Amino acid sequence: MTDQTRESIWEALKFGLITIAIVIPVRAYVAQPFIVSGSSMVPTFEHGEYLVIDELSYHFREAKRGEVIVFRYPKDPSKFFIKRVIGLPGERLELSTEGVTILATDGQVLTLEEDYIKRQSLPTQTVKLDAGEYFVMGDNRLESLDSRSWGPVTDNLLKGRVLLRLLPISKAELLPGQN
Repeated sequence: MTDQTRESIWEALKFGLITIAIVIPVRAYVAQPFIVSGSSMVPTFEHGEYLVIDELSYHFREAKRGEVIVFRYPKDPSKFFIKRVIGLPGERLELSTEGVTILATDGQVLTLEEDYIKRQSLPTQTVKLDAGEYFVMGDNRLESLDSRSWGPVTDNLLKGRVLLRLLPISKAELLPGQN
């Protein structure tokens, strides 16, 4: 084996190791691919769309109302769901035929303006969130199993927020579905 061949092999090996050292931590702790499955987020996200999830933000801040998030399903943490954050820790929510009304922790009362959904009446329900709990719902309320049926999602189950929609390319965008 010539010196030039050995040097080429060494350069390729170094390149491979550096690539692995960069890609694995990014994939494990910063960004994660996610493929939408089902119709619970239609029209915001369609079945089969390819997304990239920002896993880093929630290490530095809490989830915000209106963000589309991916989280571990509370009833089976091996499964991942995608929904929109509706209620924040400590809030009280009133779901009714008029929509969602929130009593925030600062005493402010607000009615959600949800232009990302077609108006769909909700069965009357009152929910009080404890510390570290989030109320999430799909944008396609008639087809979504969400916090209305299985309760709040605790902060330890949050995986991250939707950062990019990569596919289909015609709909590619940064922070899709955020309002």
